[in-house]
Amino acid sequence: MAGDTKERIIETALELFAEKGYPGTSMSDIAKQLGLTKAALYKHYASKQEIFDAIVATTAAQYQEFTGRIDIHVQEAGRDFSIFTKISEDTLAEKVRQIFSYSLHDETISRFRRMMTIEQFRSPELAALYSERFVDRLLQYHAAIFKELIRAGVIQNENPDTLAMMYVTPVITLLGVCDRQPERETESLEKLDRHVRLFYRMLHTECFAFFMQEKTDSF
Repeated sequence: MAGDTKERIIETALELFAEKGYPGTSMSDIAKQLGLTKAALYKHYASKQEIFDAIVATTAAQYQEFTGRIDIHVQEAGRDFSIFTKISEDTLAEKVRQIFSYSLHDETISRFRRMMTIEQFRSPELAALYSERFVDRLLQYHAAIFKELIRAGVIQNENPDTLAMMYVTPVITLLGVCDRQPERETESLEKLDRHVRLFYRMLHTECFAFFMQEKTDSF
């Protein structure tokens, strides 16, 4: 089936890109790994760049499908405002743990990230894609969430962009630690949990105290 073959091509190419690097992998390498002729491979994809573009689209759709199931829509922060205005500390910590573990253990997502971590230093285009995919969109999403929470009076009134940087950076750092040293996953998950819970309490404490003071003054 053509669809199945395209999926196999994407999976095999991503495996080779993660292992040998994008420049170090040729269409001949992909065809050989698949047991296809180059001519057969070219019937499905006209170039290595076209395969790479398909990988980018596939991994993005797969990630969005998973995160959407737990009400995290990185491309559409507005869909999640109502979720975060009433989220509990435990629920937030669990959502972050689920996304972290999925990003770490899903083979396709993990391979793509490892490939991009290496290739960002070889290509300005891939460096820009890395920043957009793994840094910028996460910061923009969380800044939008924090801005709405501030407007609603749920958290302290601080710069939302700075809050996003403070919140996201440790998560990215710990994911990188686990990519390089898988044996540190348990340690990293514990640190991740402590980070999320501390951040939650720090942003909510002042607002909660203000709310309680208002109640006291009303009597």
